[in-house]
Amino acid sequence: QVQLVESGGGVVQAGGSLRLSCTASGSIFRLNTMGWYRQALGKQREMVAVITGGGSTNYEDSVKDRFTISRDNAKNTVFLQMNSLKPEDTAVYYCVLKRPGRDYWGQGTQVTVSS
Repeated sequence: QVQLVESGGGVVQAGGSLRLSCTASGSIFRLNTMGWYRQALGKQREMVAVITGGGSTNYEDSVKDRFTISRDNAKNTVFLQMNSLKPEDTAVYYCVLKRPGRDYWGQGTQVTVSS
């Protein structure tokens, strides 16, 4: 069983920054890919950024050069540093841990960017 707990969401003005954290507990394999997805009101959930156990990263085009994903394997934690936030970044952000055949999700944290 895997549990994911996110923190760091909130309300910020456009141009501001937030840092999301997600700590995994339970049966953890440090080589698993982890990442962040988001879901805006009325829209489908979309990938924001993912990072493999080896540190390779992939970003959604609209967040490249603004967001940075990183991980601390010793603490089973993944981070998302979000800079130059825009109103269109407003969404619930979900942490995910990927294993073959199954994804584990956190409960989500709200990020609201005001104009």
